[in-house]
Amino acid sequence: MEINPAVTFKHDRSVMFAKRPKVLITGAGLGGLTLGMLLHKANIPFDIYERATEVKPLGSAMYFNCTTANFFKQCGIYDEFVALGKLVSSIQMCNEDRQVEFSIDFSDHEKQFGANGYIVPRPQLYELLRSQIPKERIHLGKKVLTMDQGGNGVLVRFSDGTEAEGDILVGADGAYSAVRQGLYAKLKKGKKLPASDALPLPFSTVCLVAQTRPLSAEEFPDLALEECQFRNTIGTEKMYAWATLTTSQNTICWGATLFLDEETSKENDAFRTSEWGQEAAQAMCEDVKDFPIISGHGKIFTLQDMIDRTPKELISKVMLEEKVFKTWYHCRTVLIGDACHKFNPQGGVGATNAMHDAIVLANLINGLPLHPIVEDIESAFSAYKNERFEWVNEAFESSKVHRTMIGQSMASKLTRFFTKHIPVWLFKRIQERACSYRPQVAFLPLIEDAGRVKPAPQPSLHVKAPVERKQETNPNTTTITTTATAVDEPVQSTTTVV
Repeated sequence: MEINPAVTFKHDRSVMFAKRPKVLITGAGLGGLTLGMLLHKANIPFDIYERATEVKPLGSAMYFNCTTANFFKQCGIYDEFVALGKLVSSIQMCNEDRQVEFSIDFSDHEKQFGANGYIVPRPQLYELLRSQIPKERIHLGKKVLTMDQGGNGVLVRFSDGTEAEGDILVGADGAYSAVRQGLYAKLKKGKKLPASDALPLPFSTVCLVAQTRPLSAEEFPDLALEECQFRNTIGTEKMYAWATLTTSQNTICWGATLFLDEETSKENDAFRTSEWGQEAAQAMCEDVKDFPIISGHGKIFTLQDMIDRTPKELISKVMLEEKVFKTWYHCRTVLIGDACHKFNPQGGVGATNAMHDAIVLANLINGLPLHPIVEDIESAFSAYKNERFEWVNEAFESSKVHRTMIGQSMASKLTRFFTKHIPVWLFKRIQERACSYRPQVAFLPLIEDAGRVKPAPQPSLHVKAPVERKQETNPNTTTITTTATAVDEPVQSTTTVV
């Protein structure tokens, strides 16, 4: 297919075959898989292209609560999700003497917001989402080289010499998105890219993440407890914080975060583009091996005990970039997840926001008219950004607060002091804001929200699919998607995750 930006379709949809737009998704991460799963349920044609030749079960654990519970229920996977997860009712903030200094309590979330929160190992959640998508729709070893778009479609070329054609391109390919880089290069050439979007991704921390092999309660006594033991330890005189989390798989998800100064930033810059890789992981293990952790029943454990019980290939050193881009779409191309907003994971909002992006974007793609032209598509993309942008910025600020809380600066100490002594009424108010955004899928049966705190407005929930019957009876009628408006009072989950 030859892409011609000047071509504009001006067709009569009433006499054309009822064609829904084909969506090309680059990146088979959680955001890309969520979008693919929803498009599959909506009977919208799609394909997912992943640059890796195989998906490795790397990473630690993620926290999901009421902000995704209704969505999981709509998709019929909530029970499986809960079976994979372990209930979290608090996060314990500890010191190097293996003492709990204070806890952040979530025990009333089910009554207040309709669902509890659970810790789920990243590999298990990934496989759950992947199982919902036909295998033939996921293509591995597809590294994006170039992409072109115009009035008559979008064309993606891959490093293996193959090409893919479609109507919409979704960049869900991570913090160093090839789709974003290709899109931005062309916008910059045309002087249409904001200056801030051209700057490199900033980062202030690096993290070691891993998950042990299955252990017994004799090895790690806290595994016998029904609830997840989620512990964050703050270094006394070191630029580190570290955490351990027990899972329902009898594993320990663990991680160590290094806060960078000018010198260590230069040392770690070489690994900027290493996502979930093993580069320098073993060297960082040496740096953190003596850090104390709590295992239960008075056992004296350090991170070395976790390292010894973790397969070496499942230990990764990753960069923790932080940025919200201003440009999320142009023409037929749109970005979701880390490709347009990258959070420090201490806020626990990265994966949740990628899923929220996918929910809203799926609602709006489903609402596109048959044979959508560029104007239709850009209108939907604009509605997507309008609904998500303020929520994303709120989540971004929340993640920065949580990153600050586990640091060593004066601001870090003040943040911990405030959190430890926060009045109950104020903490509840913050939690109400943090858990009010609970989006659902417009084209699946809605879930009655059981929370005492009502969910926040969701404009995309009211977007409807084109009504073909009306088009057949009235050839001059075209279904047009209504542009959504921005959501008021943006908020997001503030729970910490490794």
